[in-house]
Amino acid sequence: MAVKAPWLGFLLLVSLWGLSAPALLLRRLREHIQNFQESSNTHPGSVLGHGPGAIPKQGWLEQPLDPFNATDRRIFLQRYWVNDQHRTGQDAPVFLHIGGEGSLGPGSVMTGHPAALAPAWGALVISLEHRFYGLSMPAGGLDVALLHYLSSRHALADVASARQALSGLLNVSSSSPWICFGGSYAGSLATWTRLKFPHLVFAAVASSAPLNAVVDFSAYNQVVARSLTQVTIGGSLECLAAASTAFAEVERLLRAGLASQAVLREELGACGSLDLIEDQAELLGALQALVGGTVQYDGQAGSPLSVRQLCGLLLRTWGNRNHSTPYLGLRRAVQRVLRSMGQKCLSSSRAETVAQLRNTEPQVSGVGDRQWLYQTCTEFGFYVTCEGLQCPFSQLPALPFQLDLCEQVFGLSPSSVAQAVAQTNSYYGGQSPGATQVMFVNGDTDPWHVLSVTQDLGPSEPALLIPSASHCLDMAPMRPSDSPSLRLGRQKIFQQLQVWLKDIRRARTDEI
Repeated sequence: MAVKAPWLGFLLLVSLWGLSAPALLLRRLREHIQNFQESSNTHPGSVLGHGPGAIPKQGWLEQPLDPFNATDRRIFLQRYWVNDQHRTGQDAPVFLHIGGEGSLGPGSVMTGHPAALAPAWGALVISLEHRFYGLSMPAGGLDVALLHYLSSRHALADVASARQALSGLLNVSSSSPWICFGGSYAGSLATWTRLKFPHLVFAAVASSAPLNAVVDFSAYNQVVARSLTQVTIGGSLECLAAASTAFAEVERLLRAGLASQAVLREELGACGSLDLIEDQAELLGALQALVGGTVQYDGQAGSPLSVRQLCGLLLRTWGNRNHSTPYLGLRRAVQRVLRSMGQKCLSSSRAETVAQLRNTEPQVSGVGDRQWLYQTCTEFGFYVTCEGLQCPFSQLPALPFQLDLCEQVFGLSPSSVAQAVAQTNSYYGGQSPGATQVMFVNGDTDPWHVLSVTQDLGPSEPALLIPSASHCLDMAPMRPSDSPSLRLGRQKIFQQLQVWLKDIRRARTDEI
């Protein structure tokens, strides 16, 4: 049932603290890039943004809070967006953009996938915001009792319910094929929707989807290190060595006493004191995330830094012999990222991070930090660590330090997190999910590709690994500067959809 949301008149506010713990910094970076790309490609006069027919429609669905308990009558309102400017008829394909761990705006149906593909098939484009994110927020706040209803399984049930409801609301023919699109966690959801509801979803395109849950994600920084040496994106062995030198200098200053810590705090723009070991680990984690985020979103519109720019800063001769040159480059990199994202400082307070994550008011967690931490603690893990000789960063923050957030914020022990991760892989199948007609798309620069599918699993489970491409880059709006390999990758996605949609048309013809 589509309804209005009179109680959703509040604005979700982004945290006023500085950039905080590693995962939180990456989330803010992602939000920043997404907002930049959507605002740049949906303004009046842009290709998809002109004319009255190009205005997306917002709607709300009543969804059961607990879809697995028919006696529970509680509901929440889930937001969706519709772009019907390309739709050619009732039986046209439906391209469903599944939302992940953040809000979805009108750009979700106007830019990138699947909007760019819609004209070729006359498709109807819909996006569905994930429960507990953006404005799709159940009443009652974000206490643990309510977060019990936040999981990928609940999200899949929402997709299935929305698929049924929207078919009626939007007059979609029962013969219309529904194809799911999603990037990152939402890419996993697109895969799992096809896996669990093959009668409702015809196919899926999963971009940068981390299908394998893992507690200790040390492989993330292994890919970061490798990408920093990748010549095609501006990296080099010298750049990797310089990054290692810069982090070694930060650690040296942290160990050198209060005076050096005060200098470091000033030079790196840290928000708080650095005398406690947990605050030092917080800062080192934020610096790792800054470099990791540069790799993860390399070459994307709105990204504060590219790998080429970062390496240029780290290898530049600054003419100051008081500190190592790479350290000065890291300082400049921090300043550039903070300035680009409108942040005053880089958080180094563990206590502030914990307090922020304990806050159960939705208005404060505008980008879903508490919600996503809950999902990592109860389903996925994904805790990035720096282990082994190949990692160029500090060994801090170590895994126990990160798992401790689950304990402090939600009362969940490390053993319960490990058990939850194992159950997730058992339920969905990890990197062998067994879903047919799913195309897995990744970039080899992206640290997350090691948790996805990068080789064909079968004739109806093709994989595409795009050289020198970063996280979800195939989903970003097309630009003249796109590399030939990225353009070829998008062409292969188009061709795969063409094959699948031709098959369904052929089957209809045979039936007639």
